[in-house]
Amino acid sequence: MTGASRSSGLHAQVLIVDDEPAHAEAMAESLRRPGHICTIVESLAAAEDELRHGAFDVIVTDLVMENETAGLSVLRLAREHQPGAETILVTAHGDVPTAKAALQGGAYDFIEKPLDLDVFRNLVQRAAETVLLRHQNEALRGQVDAAYGFEGIIGDSHAIRQVIAAIRQVAPSPLSVLVSGESGTGKELVAAAIHRHSTRAKGRYVTFNAAGQSETLIEDQLFGHVRGAFTGAERDREGVFEYADGGTLFLDEIGDMPISMQAKLLRVLETGEVVRLGANESRRTDVRFVSATNRDLRKATAEGRFREDLYFRIRGVEIQIPPLRERREDIPLLVRHVLGRAAVESGRAIPRITDPAMMRLVAYRWPGNVRELVNVVRGMLVRCEDEEIDLRHIPDEIRSDDGDEPFPAGGLAGIGLDRLEKEAMRQTLALTGGNREQAAKLLGVGERTLYRKLKEYGLR
Repeated sequence: MTGASRSSGLHAQVLIVDDEPAHAEAMAESLRRPGHICTIVESLAAAEDELRHGAFDVIVTDLVMENETAGLSVLRLAREHQPGAETILVTAHGDVPTAKAALQGGAYDFIEKPLDLDVFRNLVQRAAETVLLRHQNEALRGQVDAAYGFEGIIGDSHAIRQVIAAIRQVAPSPLSVLVSGESGTGKELVAAAIHRHSTRAKGRYVTFNAAGQSETLIEDQLFGHVRGAFTGAERDREGVFEYADGGTLFLDEIGDMPISMQAKLLRVLETGEVVRLGANESRRTDVRFVSATNRDLRKATAEGRFREDLYFRIRGVEIQIPPLRERREDIPLLVRHVLGRAAVESGRAIPRITDPAMMRLVAYRWPGNVRELVNVVRGMLVRCEDEEIDLRHIPDEIRSDDGDEPFPAGGLAGIGLDRLEKEAMRQTLALTGGNREQAAKLLGVGERTLYRKLKEYGLR
């Protein structure tokens, strides 16, 4: 299963660690019959050498060998050098409490002597299947990320492609960047991607959230203080501007910053100098400044709640993140991506999601955007006990939601059939990622009919 053998079925690479040669050979023989490849070693030192330089899917180790905890040492080495493998402990009856404790340390399972070789073989088979499943899930997740992901930003819609293009374009420059969008759209991912693709990628990436904090606390966090500046200031402390020197400072929710604090921030951005609370001298800093907001700062400046000069200073380039409801065609990708990650983390197969369930998720308005989708999908996976996610696994508030499509809240009465048909086609194409063959099957029409209607309605 390791390397090329994984593609040919469950022919796992198994390391057997046992200081009784006859017992080790009996275990190996029972595993070779179904096609597993076994390596036998008889000491902790030999096991360490194999674990450091070999590649294994399952490690089987006797608990007691040259000492009473040799098997636990093998488990520790396996976790360190073969993190993708599973370890099974072989124990005598009196060692069961120790073996049970080892399960908390990452062992897959344990089996007592004398061995029932059929039970033993089935146990190793299940461990091998767990490893194979993990690799398959990771491969699928990697394929999704490679095809539709950029620095954790998942999507193939025109809107997301524009966001990614803007990140690539602006990241190498020294300009300040303002990332705007509703809560939960992924502004933090954009800010981090800008840093990682900038000339400052080797410097620190420091984040600070201004929401819900007083002016004094914000000033202390941003600029630092000297000893004795206020009660409790027992030593000098640098602020995030100094800490991020040479790197990137991401200030989230800048629109929530008190107006009086905005002038102090503007001065630092213009001069590159900070003055710690309680100090007289200034200190030079060199940071790339990226900020984010879920507020309309243009409106806030017109209403006098945000300084216009600060707005223009932080808005060297603005990247606007669209809400999820405006890029519904990305929802199937996001759902499968989150399912894949969650399944890998929980060590289970990635369940398929039925078309009705996916269409319901695509139609939902997602007021919490991607953050809400992630939590909902993870919850669906927990509630799903088989290999298929259906409508019954979707939360009631989403299953009963009417969405925010451009139809009257009173229902569909009076809506032209052509408009209903066009909207159905638009949503179905979004669901299938533009695949006309799949869309035609879901809509119950021929592909040629769908193609003609798409041209008629001006859909692509």
